[in-house]
Amino acid sequence: MIKKAISLITMFAMVLSFVSTLNAQEDKSYKMWEDIMLTPDNTKLKVLSENMRKHNATYHKDGAYEATVYNITTGPNAGNIIWEMGPMMYKHNDTRPSEGGHDADWRDNVMPYIKKMHTIEYWKKDDKLSNTSMLEGDDNKHPILFCRYGEIADGQASSVVPFYTMVSETIKAMEGENPWGIYWNEFRQGDLGRHVVTIGFYKNWTEFDEEDNKFKETFEKVHGKENWQMFLDMGERTFSNSWDEIWEYNKFMSGK
Repeated sequence: MIKKAISLITMFAMVLSFVSTLNAQEDKSYKMWEDIMLTPDNTKLKVLSENMRKHNATYHKDGAYEATVYNITTGPNAGNIIWEMGPMMYKHNDTRPSEGGHDADWRDNVMPYIKKMHTIEYWKKDDKLSNTSMLEGDDNKHPILFCRYGEIADGQASSVVPFYTMVSETIKAMEGENPWGIYWNEFRQGDLGRHVVTIGFYKNWTEFDEEDNKFKETFEKVHGKENWQMFLDMGERTFSNSWDEIWEYNKFMSGK
């Protein structure tokens, strides 16, 4: 147990060191989101939807405290919803809405229709590696999010940033607009292993049918054909587990 604990501490220290070095300049103006995963009481979904809409429209309309709600439609958490606030910074927690009826409204009009609150996580965007400049902050334009979570394997922290750097360089070299972001979990999640997530942003489901994935072709142009298998092996080695989720933007519950 002691050796395992030391290994985990070392792994996270190395990851934080890599990410900190990579984003040293960006950290002064970083973007981060608070995500709360909730299981709704589906027998009271109409009331929950209306009450959450009113709550968000009243207390989370814009700025660092703007709220966005997503339905998780695939994966192990399908059926749950994500209540998200941001983009924000840690300092905004010191002045987040709490008085003026906010806390009472959440307690009395939202939580009674929630079966379970799961995780409350803070995800920081990697500005250097992400390819999101074309999003323009409009959730209506890209309402479908393809989320791929990764759990970093013990002893593989040093491979994480090099792996995603190759992914980033490839996506940025592909033709057309390919909005894609990478986000680091700011706090440990124990056995949940939700260390990092990448997100592809889609305008509609039809794009999944029409997608002509040129990733491999572009990778070989950027990094060389001889490095494709090395890249695949690095991915297998770097992550002990990974899984996908599709999130759909819920405009109504977001209060928009």
